[in-house]
Amino acid sequence: MPQSQGTSFTAKPLTFIVRHQLWDANVEDHSDQGVSIDVAADVDGKQTALLRFNCFDLERSYVYGPENPELTTAGRVGGGMGVHCRMDPITDGNPIGWTIRTLGQKLPKMLERAGYKEIAEATDLSAVRDVLPEVEAYARETFISKRNTVKHNRGTDIFEAGNIRFGLEMRRQKNGDGGLALHVLADVGGSKGKTYVEETEVLAFDCFWNNAHYHYGPRNKNHRTNWDMTVIDDPLEWTFEQIENRKLGAMIERAGYPGIAADLDLEKIAAILPALKKRAFEMYEEGERLTGHKGLPLEYTPNMAAE
Repeated sequence: MPQSQGTSFTAKPLTFIVRHQLWDANVEDHSDQGVSIDVAADVDGKQTALLRFNCFDLERSYVYGPENPELTTAGRVGGGMGVHCRMDPITDGNPIGWTIRTLGQKLPKMLERAGYKEIAEATDLSAVRDVLPEVEAYARETFISKRNTVKHNRGTDIFEAGNIRFGLEMRRQKNGDGGLALHVLADVGGSKGKTYVEETEVLAFDCFWNNAHYHYGPRNKNHRTNWDMTVIDDPLEWTFEQIENRKLGAMIERAGYPGIAADLDLEKIAAILPALKKRAFEMYEEGERLTGHKGLPLEYTPNMAAE
């Protein structure tokens, strides 16, 4: 973080920078997506973030002086520069709306607390209020339109299990990474047999040889977690452990599909699990024979759609 240059809006001496953010667990703090809004200005010849507002799905926070080495949050686990504060998702409401309202009312005081008294005194609050509607409109649009989602292939080998199905796929990305993918699929927006039914991937487990990770709701929130391969011996074994330990329902609910989670048929899942595991490990071995990496095919396998 930050992950891009973002889009800037100016109310001299300040610049408001709006960025889409995608956090992967075990890379960043946790898996999340959303928008950050920085209040920046020139400090000693360098554009510096004076305040940062994190308006994410889960992370709703703001930081005084994220680049001020003289400012820290006393006792904060992990340390880091700046004073870190939380928004309350219940009382503060939408994080973008709260951020814009607060900037329009409290910005000079917040800049002073961040350690930038001279910039606070030079801030023209009326000019700030003139530009804030543009900042808000762009931030709200970015939150929706820039969300990273992916539509994977459903897999070559399908196993039906009640209201869900599992798809197995040997995947290879353009960069050569890849391995066995296990897709958890369900019919959303219609029942089986209807012309308008939409099969949707609710979970994806990408057991890659290099960047192994899994997705909660690849076409919904798409929160991704990278396995810590120091403590996880084999991501495919780990995936089957979650299924066997009946964690699938909680994971599907976390992905944003509580109705599908509630209707899981655990007996059906248990019944097909031996065949699913057998075929998965056969494909694992096939990849190792072909490429030296478990589940990795020879040829690139593009997703159906991705952003």
